[in-house]
Amino acid sequence: MSGSPGFRIVSGWTRPDAATIAAFAGVPSPNVGDAMNRLGVVDPHIQAVWPGARCVGAALPVWVRAGDNLMIHKAIDMAEPGDVIVVNGQGDLTRALFGELMAQSAAALGVGGLVFDGVVRDVASLAELRLPVFARGVSPAGPFKQGPGEIGRPVAIGGVVCAPGDLVVADADGVVIVPRHDADVVLAEAQAIQEREAKRIQEIRGGSPRRAGIDEELIRRGVIGEAS
Repeated sequence: MSGSPGFRIVSGWTRPDAATIAAFAGVPSPNVGDAMNRLGVVDPHIQAVWPGARCVGAALPVWVRAGDNLMIHKAIDMAEPGDVIVVNGQGDLTRALFGELMAQSAAALGVGGLVFDGVVRDVASLAELRLPVFARGVSPAGPFKQGPGEIGRPVAIGGVVCAPGDLVVADADGVVIVPRHDADVVLAEAQAIQEREAKRIQEIRGGSPRRAGIDEELIRRGVIGEAS
């Protein structure tokens, strides 16, 4: 660790293995959130800034002062291919923390995606690059580059704690953070949920649109009476 509190950089954390990351890439974020008992789901105001954006990867957390992106530039340089840079921008909506020039660098270095609790700009260019970016919104106003900030320490992102090496799943439905040590358990449950839902869809399409067990649950809760 180098620097002082509020202005420091940590490196060398453990990331999920490549096979785990690849497996999560096939699971939608709602299934991942359900597998965590609805926890780990980031504030829904943080959404993809262009349609179809999706990323899955190890989190590289960054904490910046509102409206300042100095440490985001450094994080882009530090990122390993596939990393998802997760930025606590303190929810500020007045100044974009990221735009076309930074996006060009991030894409060239293989950054897997970026998630901002803040705003970005140059959306058309981000879409053209196909760089997955998720944010609270868009603003043409540029940032400052003075600091302070921290890289590689846990941050808050849309009401969820994100630590270095946690797994980020982000798609059209939003963003979910999976603690690294829970990744295998969450993956198994998310895949099981995905399989159950696929089976249920086939049942509905096959002519069984009513969900089995609903009446039994409503009887148990006293909402409806038992059939005579």
